[in-house]
Amino acid sequence: MAGERSWKRTDEIYEPVRIGEGLAASGSLGEKPMERALATLDVFAHFCQADGLEAEAIDAVATSAIRDAENTESFLARARARSSLPIRVLSREQEARYGYLAAVNSTTLTDGCVLDLGGGSMQLVRVTGRQARESGSWRVGTVRMTERFLPANGPAKRKQIEELRDHVASELEQAAWLSEGNPPQEGRRLVGIGGTVRNLAAAAQRGAGLPSNGVQGMVIDAQALDELVKRLAELPAAERSSIPGIKPARADLILAGAVVVQGVLRAGGFDALETTEAGLREGVFFERLLSERRPAADDADATGQPPLFDDVRRSSVLNLAARYRLDGAHTRHVAVLALGMFDELARLGLHDGEPRERELLWAASMLHDIGMSVDYDDHHKHSRYLILNGGLPGFSPVEVAIVAQAARYHRKGMPEPGPLRPLFGPGDAERLDRCAVLLRLAEDLERSRDQLVRGTHFTVSGTPEEASGAGQNGSPNGAAEVELRLIADGESAVPRWAAARETELFARAFHGHLSVAS
Repeated sequence: MAGERSWKRTDEIYEPVRIGEGLAASGSLGEKPMERALATLDVFAHFCQADGLEAEAIDAVATSAIRDAENTESFLARARARSSLPIRVLSREQEARYGYLAAVNSTTLTDGCVLDLGGGSMQLVRVTGRQARESGSWRVGTVRMTERFLPANGPAKRKQIEELRDHVASELEQAAWLSEGNPPQEGRRLVGIGGTVRNLAAAAQRGAGLPSNGVQGMVIDAQALDELVKRLAELPAAERSSIPGIKPARADLILAGAVVVQGVLRAGGFDALETTEAGLREGVFFERLLSERRPAADDADATGQPPLFDDVRRSSVLNLAARYRLDGAHTRHVAVLALGMFDELARLGLHDGEPRERELLWAASMLHDIGMSVDYDDHHKHSRYLILNGGLPGFSPVEVAIVAQAARYHRKGMPEPGPLRPLFGPGDAERLDRCAVLLRLAEDLERSRDQLVRGTHFTVSGTPEEASGAGQNGSPNGAAEVELRLIADGESAVPRWAAARETELFARAFHGHLSVAS
């Protein structure tokens, strides 16, 4: 559902139809798969009707299996006679394009490839400068490959896996562009969409002992995928869901999907696969959403530009913020104050001023109060929950964790990663401390929500090198004294009082003793 300022998913139903079951052998859609599809269309049509959706608000698309079948028109005639849903069959190019729109609008992919693996086919799109340059479609979907190469029961034999691998490698020889820049240049990435990719990411996530708040941004490295293929092949299909993260509904298809993905990694020389939770459905949605937001004279046909967010990370933060009724003036001013302090302390040499860290501070500032939509009491904890579960496409899992924890500690307490610790790498706990204390100071200075404090000014006595000699637990050894002076339009006793309480966390984050000038 898209509003003027934000969009969100309000409901979802899912039914695994597998309409392409048996298609590879017969060339036609089977009667039982068609009956399952028609029954599902009945459910979806009723669902749309119950929600009061008009025909122009519905986009029902069909992909590889229906497109490739000999009896496509026969099935579509039955479907249209039974349902009012406006079904359109996507061409290979359209299917690839929607996968591309989903991936590039939900990640920071600039250069690399998009992989969209379904039951009937796989689409690959080469991306350069965020633009789709080349694409292709191959009939190596999970249903087709399972039926053709893998046993219905029992573990897969080494020979069967190798035959599947050889087939995928042979098919991908058509895409010479896939391996351009092999070994990959810095920044060249492979982003995957689709249920199989998400399920593989969930299994890799569980296998690595990482906390799960969805798989957006989860990266599966080639070694982890190789190990997962080995484990899956050793089990009969009925037992593959015993591997944590593998869904029972995908257990019989997941091995073929993993081998196909493995083949793309090898053919393209990629080290890893990055996951996005967006799929073809979101690609269709983004096309409509972004086209509607453009002026009539600035549509894709006129400019040649695809419907893309200008900045995925910024759009994700603003979209999540707009979904809740916030005090916009207060939130924006907190962000201005926090970023101003970040920049000045960097100029003074108290930290490196890393652009990525600055962006995380901005995100936490914009989202720190969204928990008030639940209740004022413990709203900092509610904000953390909403950030972790609401999703921030374009941010990595550890970045989302830092933003969420900074919001969690914007009122009180000493920041810690908590259950998100397995995501944290070197320097991340320190990033959290800096983001949390600057957000907390900005909130203190804007405590009255009237933008009384317009800015700040710091002075430091003692060098940054001396400042780094602070003792453990933020106890400065008398090295650096940091004075904060407020630039205000009136009496600032309350913000001075509030800011003066943050000396302990400031000392831990910046290795200096904070005082607030009167």
